[in-house]
Amino acid sequence: MTPMTANPGMTPLRRAAEAAEDASGLRAEIIRGVLMMSRTPCGKHNGIITDLFRQLIPALPEHLLPFQISSVALPHDPDDYATPDVMVCDAAFEGSDDWLAEPGSVELVVEVVSKGNSSKYTRDMVSWYADANIPVYLLIDPREGNWTRYTVPRDGEYQGVLHGLYGEDVELTGLGLKITTARFPRYS
Repeated sequence: MTPMTANPGMTPLRRAAEAAEDASGLRAEIIRGVLMMSRTPCGKHNGIITDLFRQLIPALPEHLLPFQISSVALPHDPDDYATPDVMVCDAAFEGSDDWLAEPGSVELVVEVVSKGNSSKYTRDMVSWYADANIPVYLLIDPREGNWTRYTVPRDGEYQGVLHGLYGEDVELTGLGLKITTARFPRYS
């Protein structure tokens, strides 16, 4: 367990998030000052993430890599951070001892909607990632078999929004690659 005094510059909320994560084994995030805990995802959720990795790794330029269970900070906020299902950022993060990526190094975040937590991804995280100035946010919804790609963050909102269905490829603007969604499973 991480001692509460391990980082004396850490805010009380950030210390509480780390303690809750250590005690519960759940994934903690602080979104707009609210501590959120997520349980371990189901197999279909993880299957989508695995499929994404299989597509991303050979297609990404050498200076970028995909990461799981890595977090990104909200600029100018000592507490807020998000832990997307997949984050594509500067490959140098692979050699870092930090657990929190700088938002300026992140090119893409992907969230896969869990069965019971849709408003977090469809409302809260859209504006959060836009505030963090993440160039591309891809939201995959296995409940409905669809996806939404958000691009061009400006003033806390994404200017570009494209909706699609499983079976339609997702072009990842700025990264010059496509994601095939035909094999993504749907929840029962």
